[in-house]
Amino acid sequence: MHHGFVAALGAWRERPGPLARSLADAVREAVADGRLPTGTRLPSERDLARALPLSRGTVVAALALLRDEGWLRTRHGSGSTVRLPGRLTERTAPWSQDLGGAAGTALDLTLAVTAAPHDAYLAALARATGRAATLLVDAGTAGPGLPRLRALLADRYTRDGLPTRPEQILVTSGAQSALTLLLDQLHTDRRRPVAVESPTYPGALAALRRRRARLLPLPVSAPDGWDTDRLEDAVRTGGARLAYLTPDFHNPTGAHMSGATRARVARLPLTVIADETMRDLDLRTPPGTEPHLAGPGVIQIGSAAKTVWSGLRIGWIRTTADLVRSLRANPLQALLSPPPLEQLVACELLADDSGFAGVLADRRARLRAQRDHLAHLLDGTGWTYELPQGGLTLWLHLGTGTRAVDLTTRAAARGLAVTPGPHFAADGTTLVHHLRLPFTATAQALDRAVRLLRECLAD
Repeated sequence: MHHGFVAALGAWRERPGPLARSLADAVREAVADGRLPTGTRLPSERDLARALPLSRGTVVAALALLRDEGWLRTRHGSGSTVRLPGRLTERTAPWSQDLGGAAGTALDLTLAVTAAPHDAYLAALARATGRAATLLVDAGTAGPGLPRLRALLADRYTRDGLPTRPEQILVTSGAQSALTLLLDQLHTDRRRPVAVESPTYPGALAALRRRRARLLPLPVSAPDGWDTDRLEDAVRTGGARLAYLTPDFHNPTGAHMSGATRARVARLPLTVIADETMRDLDLRTPPGTEPHLAGPGVIQIGSAAKTVWSGLRIGWIRTTADLVRSLRANPLQALLSPPPLEQLVACELLADDSGFAGVLADRRARLRAQRDHLAHLLDGTGWTYELPQGGLTLWLHLGTGTRAVDLTTRAAARGLAVTPGPHFAADGTTLVHHLRLPFTATAQALDRAVRLLRECLAD
């Protein structure tokens, strides 16, 4: 055991500074990259001093640092075990943004992602493992999704006012997989253009461009900025028969589609893929109760990536039972199906109604506070935005005197990575004065990001 612990620390003695701090940093980094699992029981102080080798006083000092920073739990008579500090597990901000936000290192805000709800996820994983025995005696081949998960998802839609049967659900390995499968099935005539919001999710644009789809941009601005007249024109004169829309907390503007706009969209002779990945990230108090964008031509796709964790590769399609059967016959479906154990974890999270409601309430509260903190930091910059009612990002207009690509280049030279507006544009060239800033980082990381952007403004 001592040899394994020492090996996990690597060449820690080569670090500059006091030995106690170097040892403490080595233990922390070994936990961070998985060489030293949480729950590992450390050797005694005497044994550590002998194995390293170090004076016992240096070992005591290093363990004290780790204990004070929350990386060790010590119980009298039971020794010390490695743990993660509460400041990491009791929040939504990814730890990697902390590591990237240290002085002199890069801070990456190009992704709008969260950490997992730590305790709830670990508990669901443990329950899922306990239920895995029956899966292991079966083939484990790809299918439409575990029956229990399809039933849970169907029940969620039904309780939201959209009656749904389990056979109307197809489980995929994320919303991107759901979109890819649907485009392969539905976009068979490349002469027909596809209506798509601009700005919109870059992953959707990438999937459409890979199919060489001709795109008809539909301008969107917060808070309810869908140009429905433009969409109707795209159908009647542009020939569009397929559209990709994000009605519930649009990425990146945070716009939320009104009931009147939903009704107009639903009446169009158009197949609409409605991306509801952000639907649960409603930051209003209290959250709203708007119905789903629904109608004969509307297909809903969803995901656990934003509400739970990007590492839980669970998405789904809600459509007609006939289309689900057709999608199952598509050769891509097996490739885009998630592993059974991940589906079991999703089942355990969704089946616990009160527990999952608590997870959502906690995440909404933390994201709301981070959103408001970021908005406050932007006071005095001259940049404009609509405070989003949901989602994970602010969509900033920098003014006509500032080009987003130039600003992001200057920011990168200072150690900050952010995404300029053209990355979200259907034509890849417009939105040159816009910038997306996620509020998924800690307040300290957001402080540093805005400070660096202000420095760029002053250049």
